Amino acid sequence: MTVTVRFAPSPTGHIHIGNSRPALYNWLFARKMGGTFILRFDDTDLERSKQEYVESIEKDLRWLGMEPDRIERQSERVDSYAAAAQKLKDAGLLYACYETPDELERRRSRQRALGRPPVYDRAGLKLTDEQKAAFEAEGRKPHWRFLLPNHDGDPFQTRRTDVSWNDLCRGDQSIDLASLSDPVLIRADGTCLYTFTSIVDDVDMGVSHIIRGEDHVSNTGVQIAIFRALGAEPPVFGHHNLLTTVDGEGLSKRKGALSIGSLREEGLEPMAVASLAVLTGTSQAVEPVQTMDALVEKFDLASVSRSAAKFDPEELKTLNAKLVHDLPFEAVRDRLAELGISGTEAFWLAVRGNCGTVAEALSYWKAVTGPVESRIEDEDRDYVARAKALLPDGDVTVETWGAWTSALKAETGRKGRGLFMPLRRVLTGMDHGPDMKELLPLIGRQNILDRLP
Repeated sequence: MTVTVRFAPSPTGHIHIGNSRPALYNWLFARKMGGTFILRFDDTDLERSKQEYVESIEKDLRWLGMEPDRIERQSERVDSYAAAAQKLKDAGLLYACYETPDELERRRSRQRALGRPPVYDRAGLKLTDEQKAAFEAEGRKPHWRFLLPNHDGDPFQTRRTDVSWNDLCRGDQSIDLASLSDPVLIRADGTCLYTFTSIVDDVDMGVSHIIRGEDHVSNTGVQIAIFRALGAEPPVFGHHNLLTTVDGEGLSKRKGALSIGSLREEGLEPMAVASLAVLTGTSQAVEPVQTMDALVEKFDLASVSRSAAKFDPEELKTLNAKLVHDLPFEAVRDRLAELGISGTEAFWLAVRGNCGTVAEALSYWKAVTGPVESRIEDEDRDYVARAKALLPDGDVTVETWGAWTSALKAETGRKGRGLFMPLRRVLTGMDHGPDMKELLPLIGRQNILDRLP
C-alpha cells in the first residue's frame, strides 16, 4: 500500500502545540513508511480564513522540520464537493430537511423528556413535494442529511448496525449507527460541512491513513459509511490522545501563549517542541531528540497511551535546555552572529551548559566583552585588590584560574564561596554562570586587569 496522509488545519488562527501533535504524527508516519504528507487547508469558511494564517501555518510546520509533499486548498475544490453531493442525492442517500434549529432543539427536548435518545426521526424523508414547496415559499432553504445505512430497506425501522475498525492507536473499535442521527452534510446556506469535504478530498487524493485526535472517534463510524456510499474503501484510522494543560484543560487556538510562533519567539528549539509534542502521553520516555530523522526512528503509534497527554511548559524548558547544552558550534554559529555575538567555538562550548536557550548566550558574551557593572562588597575590597597583584603572569589559559585562586587561598586563607564569588562578581557582574576557568581566557588579561580595582 502506498501511504498518503494529510494534516488539514483551518487557516482561521495560528496553530499551537496541540495542533502540532497530529501534524507531527502524520508527517512522521509518512516518513517512516516512505509515504506522502499533504498539507490541506480547510479554507471554505471564506469570512474567517485568512492568507496570513495560511502563511503562518506553513512557516510553523517548516520551523518544526515538516516539509509538505503537497499543499492543497479546499476553496479550490468546490466543484468536487458539488459532484459528490449530487452522486449521493441521485442514490437517495442525501435528503432535504427544512427544520429550523429551534424546531430541532424542541424535538430533541421532547425525546429526552420521554427517556428516548435525541436521534433525528428522519421527518425530512416523509415530506411530499407540496410540503417542500410550501417551506420554500416561506423562505426556508433545506439542509441536507446523509441517510445512514442502519436499516434493511425501511429507513424508519432501524436496526443495530456496527461499523468496526482496527485503530492504529486504540485497537478494535466499533460504533452502532442505529444510535446516531443522520448527519447534516450541507447547510441551509449551501456550504458543506468539514466532515463531507474532508471525505471527498481523502477519496480524490488517495489518503490511505487518517491519523487524528481521539475527539474524532465518535465520528468515524459515520465517515466510514460515507466513504463506502461514495464507492471508496475507507482509509486506516488512528486516534491519538490529545495534548491538554497540566490541569487537563483542552488547548485552544485562541490561547496564543502556546502558539508555535510564540514558542519560536521565546527562543525554544524546534526539536524540543517536536519531542515533547510527540512523546508526551506515550509509553516512551519524554526526552530531547536531536533530529527529525531520529524522531522518525522513535515514532510508534502503538506506544500512544489511552490517558490524557498533559503538556507542562516547564518540561518544555527542561527539554530545551538539554538540547541547547549539546548543540555544536556549527549549529548555532549563524544564530549567534544574528545576536551580535562574534565569539568562537571556545566561547560557545564554555557557555552552552548554562544556557536555557541559545539567546541566553548574549548575557555571557556581554560579560566577556564588557563593559561590566562590577560588584564588590565592602568586606571584599582588600581581597580583590590583592587578587590583582597575584594574577599570574603570561597568557591567560584554562589553567590560570586554578593557579590564581590557589595563590589567593594560600595568602588570604579564604576558601569556597568567599574565595571564588568576589572574583566572579567583579569580573562578570554575575553571581552565577559558566566555569570561570573557561571564561577567564575569553575575557583576556587586559580586561581582567581593567575590571580589578
